[in-house]
Amino acid sequence: MWIIAPLVLALALLVDRVFGDPRTRFHPVALLGRFIGWWGIPSKWPAWSHRGAGVILWICTAFLFTLPFSLFQVYSPWYLTLLIAPFLLKVCFAWRSLEEHTCAVVKAMNGTIGDAREKVGLLVSRETASLDREHILSAGYESMTENLVDSIVAPVFYFGFAGLAGAAVYRAANTMDAMLGYRDERERLGWFSARMDDILSYIPARITGLLLLLYFACTGSFRPAWETLCRDARKRPGFNGGIPMAIMAGGVGIKFEKPGVYSIGNGTKTLDEGGREIIRAVRVITLVFSFLVMITLLILGSLTKYSGI
Repeated sequence: MWIIAPLVLALALLVDRVFGDPRTRFHPVALLGRFIGWWGIPSKWPAWSHRGAGVILWICTAFLFTLPFSLFQVYSPWYLTLLIAPFLLKVCFAWRSLEEHTCAVVKAMNGTIGDAREKVGLLVSRETASLDREHILSAGYESMTENLVDSIVAPVFYFGFAGLAGAAVYRAANTMDAMLGYRDERERLGWFSARMDDILSYIPARITGLLLLLYFACTGSFRPAWETLCRDARKRPGFNGGIPMAIMAGGVGIKFEKPGVYSIGNGTKTLDEGGREIIRAVRVITLVFSFLVMITLLILGSLTKYSGI
């Protein structure tokens, strides 16, 4: 039924806000992470085989994770799809937990700075032991801004494009990049994971950037958002993450900074002052983009229905 897919997306957003991510080792993404952790140890494989193994294991991992989503998508009757698919789709994105992790860092700032450094260390790969208050908040809000693409817009985009299977493939790809896409001993084994994540995130990152620009146009901050995008987007390594970060920094008026690596934005506000606006912007983009995908699915579904295809 053509109306099912938009309803599944709407219900998945509701499931996310009500339940969040259950903290269990049996969560599908946790199981995925353990599998990647098993094969993603470079010493398990001969050095000469790392690049080839990275490709083969990426394909195997994406296939195994996506298979149950695909089978359910193809064979489940509409009533089971409506009942279960929202929970399966919710597995592939994280909106509430993204806010919770960032807010946990902010809340920890009311205690000792050591607690805050420990909390933010769960979100980012950088060394956090010497970070001061502003850099701790920067790391937390940077993670939230970048993950607006990785954890929300991209999975929803691929759900709209290819259903549950599309969202699952992206979640597998992004998880492999998060665990293996580093310039250390994992570089050769994880090179394919990093490249595939870049490719799959390319369009969603630019959709997110466009929506953020429209959002800041509505709030009266389009010019600084645009200027910061043009000036600072390429300061961050990679060709996707710098787009939402630069627009967010410019539109809100804060500065994202990773010491010794990049500084994005002018910092006319502190992150204590601008943090709430970052959370608000993430919420608006999540809801607006999800609504646009639902409308698109409704239109395409109705056209398919009435054309007899």
